[in-house]
Amino acid sequence: MATLSIRKRLALEIARKIRNNQKELHPLKQLFWECTQRCNLHCKHCGSDCKRMSDIPDMPAEDFLRVIDSITPHVDPNEVNIVITGGEPLVRDDLEEIGLALYRRGYSWGLVSNGLYLTAARLQRLMEAGLHTITISLDGFADDHNWMRGHPDSYSKAMEAIKRLVHERELVWDVVTCVNRLNYPYLDKLKASLYSIGVRQWRLFTIFPVGRATEHPEFQLTDEEFTGVMDFIKRVRKEKRMRVNYGCEGFLGNYEGEVRDNLFSCNAGISVGSVLVDGSISACPSIRSNFSQGNIYKDDFMDVWENRFQPFRNREWMKKGACADCSFFRYCEGNGMHLRDSGGELLFCHLKRLRK
Repeated sequence: MATLSIRKRLALEIARKIRNNQKELHPLKQLFWECTQRCNLHCKHCGSDCKRMSDIPDMPAEDFLRVIDSITPHVDPNEVNIVITGGEPLVRDDLEEIGLALYRRGYSWGLVSNGLYLTAARLQRLMEAGLHTITISLDGFADDHNWMRGHPDSYSKAMEAIKRLVHERELVWDVVTCVNRLNYPYLDKLKASLYSIGVRQWRLFTIFPVGRATEHPEFQLTDEEFTGVMDFIKRVRKEKRMRVNYGCEGFLGNYEGEVRDNLFSCNAGISVGSVLVDGSISACPSIRSNFSQGNIYKDDFMDVWENRFQPFRNREWMKKGACADCSFFRYCEGNGMHLRDSGGELLFCHLKRLRK
């Protein structure tokens, strides 16, 4: 188990006090909308198990906008970022209309996309509708990316989308890569390739065993490779040419403060909420229905946000199993909520995977 320096412990203690204060205030800062479970790809590592034809219909735009109108009296729209996700948001043909409605209400909005449908014309229309942020997924070079994504044109379309974004100075954007056993050996080459086309914001995460990803255990890095990812990020950040961050997945011991812009904090239900495609009111959309706290078709979102999110804000219930006697629980509070199974048990601990 990691031994932390006094300086790092002090930083973590300060971060803990800030997090506890945030729990008390729980200001809604980021709202995810799972607008669809349809997808134009069939990714082998999909945590949502989305399909080209979903059993659950897309949420009508007016239903989500009704939620936004109910939230607006309680928040400052300029301080709430709305992220449209899925599935693949671009399979909807009304995103421009929805985005413009959000923009006119004073909200900044963005989306997460695989880039397959992000043509130059579509990007222009989205920007005219107020698009502020966008993330494009890229999981390696052509063979590996296309195999993982289940589409022969996925890599080329994602790269075309990224190259378009390079020239859009008004957008905040990044590339996100799922590190796995296929692309791990060539992370440096992938970094060089992305840098050469103008990428300066790169986010890395590792696969967690949920949804379709459970069918491919070979995606899971060894402990040595997982540690290697942290060393890679640490080294690239020191170069100060590309801003690289590890995702907000889990507590990383001695790597805290060195592989992310912020110290670890799972803000699900603290400052992050979501409306899922079936109307469920939850936190991070990676957390599935077991932790939903209400539904927009029978509950008021802000009432649920204020009064029903205790499992997210008081996580002492997580202090069981591997977390029961862990001295680092005060800092990680049981890891990210998305890493809990339907019974609340921890799927895996990032800290235990690290070899330093």
